[in-house]
Amino acid sequence: MKKEEFLKKLGKHVTKIRTQKGWSQSELARNCDKERQSIERLENGKINPSAYYLLQVANGLDISLNELLDF
Repeated sequence: MKKEEFLKKLGKHVTKIRTQKGWSQSELARNCDKERQSIERLENGKINPSAYYLLQVANGLDISLNELLDF
């Protein structure tokens, strides 16, 4: 899988989980100590997040890192 494809799939997966919880991007950002714009870029596949960033997002979503990457 190419980098761009991976980042887009990851972003769609984050969006899916977030919307299933009924959260806005701002709510997720608050839960993982990020800016809303950073979450927007993640969901749009515009950033290549570090492993720690992904852990913060997983914790913010109250899921495991494995679940975050299971798409």
